[in-house]
Amino acid sequence: MEAARVRQRARAYEELTDIASRLQLLLRLEDRADAHVGSALHAVRFAVTMLWPRTPESPPPDCRHDSEYLHYLAGHWREAALEIGEFAVERPAALRLVGDPKPPA
Repeated sequence: MEAARVRQRARAYEELTDIASRLQLLLRLEDRADAHVGSALHAVRFAVTMLWPRTPESPPPDCRHDSEYLHYLAGHWREAALEIGEFAVERPAALRLVGDPKPPA
């Protein structure tokens, strides 16, 4: 049973690193213009960094994996989830009510 868990963790780690590579390529193709792709990349890198210590036979992630970087990744992921910062949804211009103008007195 333990061998099966080890294999599945290693497989998940490998798949996540592959996804991170594809997202990185997509980001380069879009001249880093898509904040949502960037946020997805940060989320996947976060997952890779969290899983790596549990996959001892796997190579280290190709991104930083220290605590400071984890906070950075979590911050970007939070902004995307809450639609704030560069992920803010464009809101329509404020509406103003226009009534019948009163004739001058």
